[in-house]
Amino acid sequence: MIELVGALTESRTLPVADLATLPRREIEADFHCVAGWSATGLRWEGVPFETLYRTQVEPLLEPGAQISHIAFEGLDGFRSVVSFDDAVAEDVLIADLLAGRPLDSDHGTPARLVSPGQYGFINTKHLCRIEFHTAEPPVTDRWSPLASHPRARVWHEERHRYLPGRLVRPVYRALIGPIRALSARGSHNRPR
Repeated sequence: MIELVGALTESRTLPVADLATLPRREIEADFHCVAGWSATGLRWEGVPFETLYRTQVEPLLEPGAQISHIAFEGLDGFRSVVSFDDAVAEDVLIADLLAGRPLDSDHGTPARLVSPGQYGFINTKHLCRIEFHTAEPPVTDRWSPLASHPRARVWHEERHRYLPGRLVRPVYRALIGPIRALSARGSHNRPR
């Protein structure tokens, strides 16, 4: 179930199974982590977020409400906030399939936000709640030097709110090797 809440005349719960009844799209896109690694050529399938918004949310908007931001929350409590314009971009999906198969727990079952033009931290997994706001919700890490950039656009290197990408890129690149080694070592210890 995905809760639809916020500046609406009534909250609504959307069963994940209902995603299959809405117009769908398949996209091939790369996934970019803020730390500097990428997964390329991923094939996602789901409902374009703009379609979900126009068909399921727009009819429920409070009179005169102008949505400016959308918060996506996962079952794990992780939350990302996206500007309305970024959320309704053509390639943004509420995805439930990856490479033609249902999402597994590593990839965000039962559904997740997929926004290829934004860094991975925006792409909320295990989606359970979508909030519609008429102003930017409070940002909890605003004063941290590593605070998340509000737009997180990959091609603008918008990694952090205050630090330019050219400063943090070398640090992240230096960490990729050790992280991969730890990840590979951890995968050998997992039960199969």
